[in-house]
Amino acid sequence: MDLAATLNHAAQVISTISADQRADSALRFYFETHRYLQPPAKRAISHAVFSYFRWLSWLDPQSSPQKRVEQAGTIHKRFAADEKSVKAEALAVRAVPDWLWSELDFPADPAAAATAKAAYLRQLQRDPALWLRARPNQGAKLAASLRDCDFSQRAPDALRFTGRQDLFRTEEFKHGDFEIQDLSSQLVGHACAPKPGETWWDACAGEGGKTLHLADLMANKGLIWATDRHTKRLDTLKRRASRAQLFNYRTAVWDGTAKLPTKAKFDGVLLDAPCSGVGTWQRNPQARWTTTPADVQELAAIQLGLLNQIAGSLKPGGRLVYAVCTLTRRETVAVADAFAAAHPEFEPHPLFDADSRVTLWPHELDANGMFIAAWKKKR
Repeated sequence: MDLAATLNHAAQVISTISADQRADSALRFYFETHRYLQPPAKRAISHAVFSYFRWLSWLDPQSSPQKRVEQAGTIHKRFAADEKSVKAEALAVRAVPDWLWSELDFPADPAAAATAKAAYLRQLQRDPALWLRARPNQGAKLAASLRDCDFSQRAPDALRFTGRQDLFRTEEFKHGDFEIQDLSSQLVGHACAPKPGETWWDACAGEGGKTLHLADLMANKGLIWATDRHTKRLDTLKRRASRAQLFNYRTAVWDGTAKLPTKAKFDGVLLDAPCSGVGTWQRNPQARWTTTPADVQELAAIQLGLLNQIAGSLKPGGRLVYAVCTLTRRETVAVADAFAAAHPEFEPHPLFDADSRVTLWPHELDANGMFIAAWKKKR
């Protein structure tokens, strides 16, 4: 596909995006209605759309949509070749909305804070990594089969794929040899560390990425309750589980209210709560310009409410893991502090043999940002 066609397609996609719709959702719908587009063309269009939102504050609003998309592509190409071509001062005021800085906790030392802030902003402007989760102990075999894979030292069987092939068309994908799952999400599963034979609840399971990881870690033994408020997401979970040949789960619709899906008591509960998604702003740059402080405040209240609802579902000695793919103070440490204060029957539980709270920064992982906190119910 030539440049003009790519720019036209990207401009059409951008014109369909509204404040309550993510760019990746708009792209999926567009490609469903333009089935003649081949994978290389889809990659080029997607890259152009994401670059547009990544560099939105640098673009001339008086130019045509195609010209703005082209301008964004030029800036991104220049940045990829030399990140110093865009000054750190410009990134600080143009790459993210101003309200964000009052929500992030950087090191207290000014020099260290400046270094971390600059690294964080540069990471946001880079193309995101594509992470795969191989089946347990199969990472080396999958890397040899797919090629173009780098290993992570942070999570076993996590692979960063750098190739160009369409992974969904590979025999390895069809056979359930891997899932596409961001590294930070994989670390949530390892933070849970479920054991075979245990009973767990993935309270906001979505399409099941973390449910499937828990099932693998449990060696397909025991039981996982996977709940979500959307039946379509749970249907997707079932299809993914079938492909992976994982069956130690049960699904149910739960809307987050006091009417719980089961009266069972669990060895562990994972609450991967709905959040502002600030940790995904590298992968979803459009969200930078639609997320507001009011969203953060509203979601923090929802998160604390969900934690309070599920707290009674744990056995004595059971583990509660709270995870959000955001970095805002109100949705992370503030929620954890409020829950701890309201529930003296819980005590902090170490994560990765260290602190009971972990903030995963995008520039440190080359992945989404994530906050994880864990507690154990006192016996």
